[in-house]
Amino acid sequence: MDNKLYVGNLPFSTTEEDLRNMFAQAGTVVSVSLIKDRDSGRSRGFAFVELSNQAEAEKAVGLFNNTLLDNRTLKVNLARPKEDSGKYRKPGGNRRY
Repeated sequence: MDNKLYVGNLPFSTTEEDLRNMFAQAGTVVSVSLIKDRDSGRSRGFAFVELSNQAEAEKAVGLFNNTLLDNRTLKVNLARPKEDSGKYRKPGGNRRY
């Protein structure tokens, strides 16, 4: 997980290809996931970019965090592991009849 980045405050016009080209400056891009609204298909303004190793990920943070892209200040950090929000539970758990 130390080689996966959160990229926030993206312009809504940004594409996965844009991100792939941009982050290639820091190293080998393994994957890009631009997060989109489930209903509209429009970008939600953030993405996850995975680089081949932690050193490249840290280089990308240094290169791109707090830089401007189409007049928006990017937020680039190492991604945190997804936490269990408790929102979705297995059916039948803790039911009282």
